[in-house]
Parts: sequence; C-alpha cells; structure tokens
Amino acid sequence: MTIAKKEFIVLMAMLMSFTALTIDAILPALSYMKIDLNVASDNQIQFMITSVFIGLMIGQLIFGPLSDKVGRKNGLYVGIAVFVLGSVISLFSSSFLFVILGRFLQGVGAASTRVISVAIVRDVYSGREMARIMSFIMAVFIFVPVIAPLVGEGILIFSKWRMIFTFYLVCSLLVLGWVFWRLHETSGLSDDTNDTAPKMGLVESFISVLQNKQTLGYAIASGFIFGGFMGYLNSAQQIFQNFFSVGHLFSVCFGISAFSIGVASLVNGFSVKRLGIRKTCSYAMLAIMLTGLIFMTCFDLATAEGLFYPYMIYASVTFFFFGFLFGNFNG
Repeated sequence: MTIAKKEFIVLMAMLMSFTALTIDAILPALSYMKIDLNVASDNQIQFMITSVFIGLMIGQLIFGPLSDKVGRKNGLYVGIAVFVLGSVISLFSSSFLFVILGRFLQGVGAASTRVISVAIVRDVYSGREMARIMSFIMAVFIFVPVIAPLVGEGILIFSKWRMIFTFYLVCSLLVLGWVFWRLHETSGLSDDTNDTAPKMGLVESFISVLQNKQTLGYAIASGFIFGGFMGYLNSAQQIFQNFFSVGHLFSVCFGISAFSIGVASLVNGFSVKRLGIRKTCSYAMLAIMLTGLIFMTCFDLATAEGLFYPYMIYASVTFFFFGFLFGNFNG
C-alpha cells in the first residue's frame, strides 16, 4: 500500500465518521423539516433519525460479507453509491415518506464505510500496531459528533435544511474520489485468514453467537444501553429547542454532551488496564443509575425553569459513563 500512514489514518477516520455525520448534522434542522414537510407532530419527525439506524442495522449485515467477496474498494463503491442515492432522494423530495426513504438509504450506505474501514485497518495492520492505528483514528473520530451539529447549524444560518443534504452529497463524492485515487485494495493482505479453513455463512454465524452466553449477554446489554442513547438522539432537538428554548445554541449544547463521551473513550484506555472490563462496566452502570436517581429526585422535570444547567451537568456526567460502556461491551 503506497498511501502514507498519516493519510491512511485521516481517510479511515473520515470513512468511520459517515455514521455520526449522517445522524448529527441534521439534528438542528428537524424543526424546520417538520414545518416544510407538513409533519403532524414532533415525535414523527424523529423518524429522520430512526430510519438511519434501521439502515445501519441492515447495511452492516450486507457489506461485511460483500466486502469479503468483491473486495474492500468495490464494497465501498457500492455503499457510497447507495449513500449518494439516499442523499439525492432526500434533497429533492417534498414528501416526508420519500425523505425518510432517502435517510434509510443513507444509513445503509453509511454502514459500509463503518464496517469496511475497520476491515481495511485489520487487513493492513495487526497486533499492537493495529491498536495504535485504531487509537489515532478514534482520536480524530471523537470530534465528529461535536463538530457535525455545528456544521448543520452553520448551514442553516446561510441556507435551508436541504443544503445539509447537498453537504452530505459533496462529502460522499469527495471521499469516493479519495478512495478511488489513493486507496489500494487491501483484502487478502491479512495474515490472519486461512483459505483452507471452513467458512461459516451468515445464518451459521448468528447461531454461533446465540449459543455463546457471554457474547449474547453483552450484546443484549449493549442493545439496552444503545437503545437509551438512541432515544436521546431522537429527542435531543425537542429537549434543547422546544423544552429549553436554546435556539441556535442547540449545536453547542449537544456538542458538550457528545464531547464527554469522547473524553470517556480516552480515559477508558487507562481504567480498563487497572480495573478490567467487567469492573469498569459495572462501576459505569452504577454511576449512571445513581446520577439519574439524583437528578429525578432533586429537580422538577415538568418545567424548564432553573433546570437547564442541572440538566447539562446530568447529561454530561451520564454520557461520560456511557462512553465507558460502548467500547467495553463491544470488546
């Protein structure tokens, strides 16, 4: 592979960032989209986020096996093409259902960049060097959830919400060109593969996971944790703009809580070495429960008066401990 290591790290970080960018940049525009698309309620506009997650869920099942068969670059071409199609549909549609369809396709396409970028890193590096490269990539990736809402808010200052989908379109085409011109095919480079070993199909792989109690337990726990986090992402615009009336400061408020997750991801590397994964996860979940209990019992959640700053403290602390759970549960 002739691409320089620094360029490789930035490119992989960009590919991994498609997911966060697709979700977070649109959040400041949800209230405007609700009006323009004649959406009946604030809760229905949340499908702009939910549809992406459904696409991500399905896309991960598709692009992992696909990239093994047709190669990493071809898999990325297909995935980014699907993302481009979804962006175009959302950009030019005046129907709420068609915009949701476009968002779903964006999720399917973004899944390819997430799954295949990790596979590419594993193709090229192994052992401690792979862990080192991934840490650099994640250091870049951490700032995307903080910056993405600011980008969306900045676009809204000068234009309308459809321009955010133009931004998605331009980003995807630029990354597609970057992959085409600079990234070499990496499938087959890994020494971990054994062509003579029997390979399981998708169904067999799911069965093997379901039969492993530890893996299944952590998967279920991760689902509950991520489900709560997804509920926050769906409701963030309503919480900050409708309930707290922060207006254009939404992206700043959202970025603060998102930044705490990034800080936790960095701190986690030190705590896991000292405490281990199980203790770290147990202490983090205990802290989340205690923080929520204190917040609910000490403050009146029915009114926004005097609640904003306590809520920001609560959200930042809670998502800080969420940052410990995501990576460790996956591990």
